[in-house]
Amino acid sequence: MTDRITIRRPDDWHLHLRDGAMLEAVAPYSARQFARAIIMPNLVPPVTTVTAASAYRERIRAAAGPGFEPLMTCYLTDSIDPDELERGHAAGVWVAAKLYPAGATTNSHSGVTDVRNIAPALERMQRIGMVLCVHGEVTDPEIDIFDREAVFLERVLTPVMRDFPGLKIVLEHITTADSADFVAAAGPRLAATITPQHLHLNRNALFAGGLRPHAYCLPVVKRERHRLAVRAAAVSGSPKFFLGTDSAPHLREAKESGCGCAGIFNAPHALESYLAVFDEEDAIDRFEGFAAEHGPRFYGLPLNEGTLTLERSAIEVSASVPAAGSTLTPFHAGETLGWRLVGA
Repeated sequence: MTDRITIRRPDDWHLHLRDGAMLEAVAPYSARQFARAIIMPNLVPPVTTVTAASAYRERIRAAAGPGFEPLMTCYLTDSIDPDELERGHAAGVWVAAKLYPAGATTNSHSGVTDVRNIAPALERMQRIGMVLCVHGEVTDPEIDIFDREAVFLERVLTPVMRDFPGLKIVLEHITTADSADFVAAAGPRLAATITPQHLHLNRNALFAGGLRPHAYCLPVVKRERHRLAVRAAAVSGSPKFFLGTDSAPHLREAKESGCGCAGIFNAPHALESYLAVFDEEDAIDRFEGFAAEHGPRFYGLPLNEGTLTLERSAIEVSASVPAAGSTLTPFHAGETLGWRLVGA
């Protein structure tokens, strides 16, 4: 049995850090584990200009401390300027752009109402080699919320891949067997990120002994067969799947309300949560690839030079952590995990 593992320092390829006091509270949790992170741009107002992205990057660096590099993304809107995309990419400010279908998730009201509206932007991104990150759900209220990811593959992603054959795409936070199979069968220009919560939870978690708002995220957790399929993809060793926490903090009162916010704050023990899955699946030897190699290779970035070590040791997850004058409830709150990040 493996009791200690040292891996190349990993990256988080999907992270929400918010801004202001919340940013200052949560950024150190990610910086403790990850060398880099793809930063989501769904602030209010959204990050749609190079100037705004550069300023946000500096605020993140200040909050996270040395040794952590934020990789910025542009929030795509119906009216996004392709020239601004190219200018930011050429300047090394933007690594990728994020497609939020309007209304799909937190602060997505400024998102894309019809993917045809951003065809000029996608064409420019294809030409300059800029990655497209996608929240893969349709927002049609007539589509069952548990089916919106699968419908997105047919209605949106398939046409985009057909019309822009050179565009590199990351399907974010996949939650279904449909997406796992779709990504696995596609060519090398399509990859996917996987969160810890979608490896651990199925939709029963939303209703375990009552309504559980801290298990609510978007895309919502799905049936057990989908969880198992996503879990199999994560531990498969395929370079098409890699770590993206989608850690999304909301204060306790915003989660525990009449209209609770979507998002799970998993940053405090993200690596320990992921490694528990690889351990259970007898795939610890594939963890480094998933956490530290597949992502940078897909994005065309160098692998990190540093390392970190995790050891088999019980760690109790706090029921809450302070943030912005209130508290956050972390993923696995009150539970005991079997791995610990050494020195943290």
